[in-house]
Amino acid sequence: MSSSRSPRLLVVVAHPDDETFGCGSLLLHAAAAGAVTFVCCATRGEVGEPAPGSGISQEEVGDIREQELYDAARLLGASGVELLDLVDSGLSGPTAPDTLMGAPFDDVVDRVAAVIAKTEPDVVLTLDGGDGHRDHARIRDAALAAAARPGSPVRQVYLQCVPRTWIRSWLEEQARTKPDSPYLELGDLGTPEELITGVIDTTEHFTARERAIAAHASQVSPFAMMADEVRRQVLTTEHLRRVVPPWPADQPATDEFDLTAGIS
Repeated sequence: MSSSRSPRLLVVVAHPDDETFGCGSLLLHAAAAGAVTFVCCATRGEVGEPAPGSGISQEEVGDIREQELYDAARLLGASGVELLDLVDSGLSGPTAPDTLMGAPFDDVVDRVAAVIAKTEPDVVLTLDGGDGHRDHARIRDAALAAAARPGSPVRQVYLQCVPRTWIRSWLEEQARTKPDSPYLELGDLGTPEELITGVIDTTEHFTARERAIAAHASQVSPFAMMADEVRRQVLTTEHLRRVVPPWPADQPATDEFDLTAGIS
């Protein structure tokens, strides 16, 4: 691999808007650092509820969210989007064979591995699944398995995390404003702070991320109910956990997202 090669980052997510609501600032940060970035999305988010007043029917959600994915990825500086053509599983209930949860795990891994072979990323980033959504955990596990296959170009794998203390505050607000939220039944969510290996300041990308969030107009943003100062903090402070290679237990968390480690 030539030393002049730009680092390549692949963000692997389950639904349209995960790339923005979860990893948007990191995609912008990587692009600004000169990385070539891509988004791999497993589903079209067909089960997502249309935002109140949007006029969107449930039957239209998948097509609309797919277009929002392309629009947001462009705003985030991604060079391409790859869809795995699986179906949104929803938070709970039975799963059909064509859903992310219902499809054989090896099939999901094969699909992610094909995207890795096509995009040749040095770094893979996915959600850590700490929010309790089963699709997020499923695509996380598939991304880890695909990145570990023989011949994979992936040198590093990171999980995008939301600290447990932040999730607890968000759930308290959910309980006050949306007491029927299914997230309230999922237990203690979020990533324990001791597992976080990187805390990245992405303040310079706040406005651009806000534009990408607005591109997902069919959905209610999880940041919509936050006070302005809380929203800004959440959208400008990124938390990461490096799992490949494993982070040394005695090494403190870093304030840099190293996209070039292992590139020679």
